[in-house]
Amino acid sequence: MLDTEPDLSTRLFSPIDFTRGAIAAVSGGSDSTALLLLLKQYLDRTASPAKLLAVTIDHGLRQGSAAEAQAVAKLCAERGIAHRTLTWSGRKPSTGLPAAAREARYHLLAEAARAEGIGLIVTGHTADDQAETVLMRHARDRELADMAGRGLAGMAPATLYDWREWIVRPLLGMRRSALRDFLRHEHVGWADDPTNIDEAFERPRVRAALAGESVGYMENALLLAGQAAVERRQLGVSAAGLIHRFASQPSTGLIWLDPALLTAEDDRAAVYALRILMATAGGVAFLPDQARSEALLGRLKTGFLCATLSRTVVDFRRAGLFLRREARGLPPAAIAVDNTVWDGRRHITLNDRPGALLIAPLGATAARRLAIDEGETPASLMRAAMAAEPTSRQALENPGLPPRQPGSPAFAARPVVSPFSRFLPSFDLAPARAVAELIGASPLPASPLGGHGAD
Repeated sequence: MLDTEPDLSTRLFSPIDFTRGAIAAVSGGSDSTALLLLLKQYLDRTASPAKLLAVTIDHGLRQGSAAEAQAVAKLCAERGIAHRTLTWSGRKPSTGLPAAAREARYHLLAEAARAEGIGLIVTGHTADDQAETVLMRHARDRELADMAGRGLAGMAPATLYDWREWIVRPLLGMRRSALRDFLRHEHVGWADDPTNIDEAFERPRVRAALAGESVGYMENALLLAGQAAVERRQLGVSAAGLIHRFASQPSTGLIWLDPALLTAEDDRAAVYALRILMATAGGVAFLPDQARSEALLGRLKTGFLCATLSRTVVDFRRAGLFLRREARGLPPAAIAVDNTVWDGRRHITLNDRPGALLIAPLGATAARRLAIDEGETPASLMRAAMAAEPTSRQALENPGLPPRQPGSPAFAARPVVSPFSRFLPSFDLAPARAVAELIGASPLPASPLGGHGAD
């Protein structure tokens, strides 16, 4: 039974900082509708001045979606809640539609948050959604050694989107049936999205399978997710410790690792740290394959080598272990666009210069003209790393190229933590923060979850 005492909304929302307001993602289904009403109750009860805006995303994928958005708008008007409907426009992909719709949804929610000066998005994901997610990931990835520490953790209580907006899921401990009981108690209806039972898609198939299982089956899945979440946070904290102890950045685009990392007692954390650093150096969104990374660590323990994995050159020599972006597959010269990520590694901010700006990799020829301070790090490695850095085509064609660094006065290029730059689960705050400090990325915005934000 649902706890219908007045403190339910307090229990759900009191750990969250609503100082900058909140965007509530409301589709009109039972979960998000209950989220909205409970959140409104909480803010009214606490006399919070926080701004609450309900946003409905109309994906335009089926008949009836516009009417559902209008129903949400009507409910919001009755309850004194500001509401906005945003539409996913443009062509829809023929494959991978759920993932594309999810990406579009978060993009539109983030745009609404930025327009309103709000840094927090709350969604209605429930315990049922969590169990489905865990089972989907388990079925999709049989690398159990990796899944036990990462995928089986399911959805995080909070996720940082685009290194700017926090997405918080306060209902992960609530069952859908309880939320529907709450809505019935409030005499509020909801819409049932027919795609939620369309078994052409993966999640509805898992949902249908779960419906045929005992209550204990779902509870076991949630217990597994909880245990994996704890393990994943602990793994991240250990990996962050290794990064702080053994990693440094001798020059732009070049990461140095103390060979003592290879003899650290915790191989699992060492592999995780190495995977995160390789993804960051290579500018890839996904961590390198677990098994291949473990094999690489094993080879590194046997002596010097030079190998490439996930667009990253791993060069182990007497001076240490170095990571840098490989020269292959760098972006061709193209017109620079403000506030975009170049090569998965650099956030580009244009300075107010007239005319189109072409941006391209510095290249080996220009890198040889850079003045390098000789030291413990081989100059050839620093030049190889800088050759993969962005500069303007105008600077490349100018014989007076700045003698020490690539780049251009026409734009700023700030490093990003590639595997976490789009979605950073709160499980991984510790290693993300460690890498951000290492490479000079923008600092993480404070987590809105009081206890969880401290890792």
